[in-house]
Amino acid sequence: MRFLVDECTGPRVANWLRANAHEVFSVYDEARGMTDDDVLAKAYSERWILITNDKDFGEKVYRDARPHHGVVFLRLKDERASSKIDALRRLLSGFADQLADRFVVVTERQVRFRPA
Repeated sequence: MRFLVDECTGPRVANWLRANAHEVFSVYDEARGMTDDDVLAKAYSERWILITNDKDFGEKVYRDARPHHGVVFLRLKDERASSKIDALRRLLSGFADQLADRFVVVTERQVRFRPA
């Protein structure tokens, strides 16, 4: 799968995804300081699924009706990289085929698919 990993989500998450055979663009590693608008535009124009823990992307998608090809919002109480990786491991093992063109909220306990 193709994932654009937001800067705040971090390089360890990007490295874990790469190690698991995913194609990854890491904002932290490759375009630090990119604005949220530019991140979302890049993800859309290049058909990446965005992974973020920045709630502003929910506002951009729902309030501003910005197009996307999939957003995974990690809404975790524990924002250490290991927690993000655990959440993504669970998500990908059970729902990988359902991520494209969806807004997905991932917590420690559940995965919710929000209507587009």
